[in-house]
Amino acid sequence: MTTRKQIRVSGIVQGVGFRPYIYRLAKNHGLAGHIGNTAAGVTIEIQGEKPAIEGFLDSLPREAPPLARITDVQVSVIPCNGDRAFHILASEKSESAQTLIAPDVAVCADCLRELFDLTDRRYGYPFINCTNCGPRFTIIRSIPYDRPSTSMASFPMCSRCQAEYDDPTSRRFHAQPNACWECGPQVELWDHQGLISRDDPIPVCCASTSIAKACEHLEAGAIVAVKGLGGFHLAVDATNSAAVQRLRKRKHRVEKPLAVMVPDLESARDLAFIEKADEDLLLMPQRPIVLLERKPGCAVAAEVAPGHYDLGLFLPYTPLHYLLFARSKLKALVMTSGNLSEEPIAIDNDEARFRLAGIADFFLVHNREILLRCDDSVVRPVGGRARQLRRSRGFVPMPVSLKQELPPVLAVGGQLKNTICVMKGRHAFLSQHIGDLENAESDSFFREVIEHLQKILEVRPKTLAYDLHPGYLSTKWALAQKDVQFIGVQHHHAHIASCMAENGLEGRVIGLALDGTGYGTDGNIWGGEVLIADYQRFERAAHLKYAPMPGGEAAIHEPWRMAVSYLLQGFGTRLATLPLAFIREIPTKKIETLQRMIERGVNSPLTSSCGRLFDAVAALVGLRRQVNYEAQAAIELEMCRDHREKGAYTFAISEENGAWCLNPGPIFEAIVEDIARKESPGIISQRFHNAVVHVMTDVAVRLRDGSGLNRICLSGGTFQNVYLASELERQLQQKEFSVYTHSEVPTNDGGLSLGQAVIAGTQSQL
Repeated sequence: MTTRKQIRVSGIVQGVGFRPYIYRLAKNHGLAGHIGNTAAGVTIEIQGEKPAIEGFLDSLPREAPPLARITDVQVSVIPCNGDRAFHILASEKSESAQTLIAPDVAVCADCLRELFDLTDRRYGYPFINCTNCGPRFTIIRSIPYDRPSTSMASFPMCSRCQAEYDDPTSRRFHAQPNACWECGPQVELWDHQGLISRDDPIPVCCASTSIAKACEHLEAGAIVAVKGLGGFHLAVDATNSAAVQRLRKRKHRVEKPLAVMVPDLESARDLAFIEKADEDLLLMPQRPIVLLERKPGCAVAAEVAPGHYDLGLFLPYTPLHYLLFARSKLKALVMTSGNLSEEPIAIDNDEARFRLAGIADFFLVHNREILLRCDDSVVRPVGGRARQLRRSRGFVPMPVSLKQELPPVLAVGGQLKNTICVMKGRHAFLSQHIGDLENAESDSFFREVIEHLQKILEVRPKTLAYDLHPGYLSTKWALAQKDVQFIGVQHHHAHIASCMAENGLEGRVIGLALDGTGYGTDGNIWGGEVLIADYQRFERAAHLKYAPMPGGEAAIHEPWRMAVSYLLQGFGTRLATLPLAFIREIPTKKIETLQRMIERGVNSPLTSSCGRLFDAVAALVGLRRQVNYEAQAAIELEMCRDHREKGAYTFAISEENGAWCLNPGPIFEAIVEDIARKESPGIISQRFHNAVVHVMTDVAVRLRDGSGLNRICLSGGTFQNVYLASELERQLQQKEFSVYTHSEVPTNDGGLSLGQAVIAGTQSQL
């Protein structure tokens, strides 16, 4: 009996070879009908005998293309018609866009083989791609995802590319960025005066002279700005110390580690210790930067990551990257964001030549427009899982799927590591990494991302969620909007809600929110918080004891101030008599000034920050008195741990105003004694780390005893500390807690907007 069914498929089903896949599947099962893109995904109609249709439906999700992600399939019976064949229809545009947009992914193995095949017409072509790879998010203007809606609209296809594009049996059927030497984007090499080298549309021997010359300059130690998928990289030979130092000086990036691209896994193994799980992360189609332990004596210059035992390594993800290595003798390239420190990455050719004029010697550019900036993503393997540190290229705009549908919300994140989040139905769409909102350029990027994400999702939320800190640029922007509902969300509540949402949790949990800065409901600076929370409300159940931050923001940049603050709390006037080199090396007038500031409450806000506590210990043991990038002191304190040490310092725990107060006073007394006994910074660091693990486990048990709650969420930037995160999780599990952490979104403030959005969406329904 002949039957006809309509199948509506939602998810990432556009631009990933889904229509030709369905075409072939229908042909294989002898079915008639059609498939077409819609703003909701794809709609399929199939007609034929019942067993063939059942076989088709059974195969549909199992054999889908590698980049497809099916989130929903709805099947209904409809009347038969006279169809005798299966067709692919032109895309349609409807009122509301519901389809998911694929992220940018690395060039696939098939295209890579063609790239280096002398007999292939795309041999050496820097923009080779197909439906299984290449740019997506960074070239799209609107959906449905078709060529006229992308930055490839300005490149009419030649007859051979058009034939591939129109052929349902081709790997390039409806590959929107499809192009070749004859009809597609081209590469040019510039210096500060302008054009040096331009590739012909069909170059002799199909080789790029621009790339070859760029390689010569890189081998000679020059800094080359290279245009990629989501913006420019600043590239330099990673084994050339002088070149790396020159890049740091020009970029104003004093010590913060730089990412290194290597041509293949073998080269990565020469530089770092790599397990099978690490290989899998490096080879992900998203091609993130992966933090891995460097090998002693590896060829990468020490200046790439001074003082770090980790290297941020990643593999090439565009054909152009592969060609840079193939056309040179380079074994490792620093590939850092094309910007001055703390500015957004450059994406336009003229913009790059203007903004990077003081950094780059040459510019390897191309004429395919990047429509939206998108930095490289950064992950770190912890406990066998990839933990996101920066979620951007390759992962955005993949949404976080929620347990229930929520009203549309725009959440604008925090001040540091900013992302925004747009809530639509059961999907939370986090933006790419925007960065620290500290200048006009980043503020402009922030506004650009808000507009673009709302545009491609076709949603204009009437509820805005924002952080309570009145000084954040994101908060100021939100409160300046008109005709919307405002919902302020406490910083650490948002952290815990973010972890809950990622793990699909409902109801109340115990939440450990440990970070550097978050505006508290009492007007103080929080950061060492234990909450009992759900999506509607939270209770502050425990926290680190407050300490003054003499100088306010200055105490973040100069950790010695926090060390003095904690020592004054514990030792008072005896501070000057302590047998500490730390005290002797700081001018007496500076210490006296800090003491007066604290006593008089002048520019000395109170903080319960875990980050500031780590800073104080790092300064006290002599690691870092002044930082050159965020969390540098805490990172160096983690890196110097003596793994053999099993001892632990002790917090004093007392009850104040209905909450447990965790006082680190006894820790500083013990540290002073250990320094006097000439204990190493590594032993002191390990004992301190163990103390934090033990006190958080202790408090969690106390709260479980009082509340009956056994689920616990860990969130906040402090959990980027691998030892703290993994050891605390291990000890909590030993106490039979159900422990939930982050992997899909960052535990730092990059995940804050997700928590804000879910809280605001829930509260707006009340």
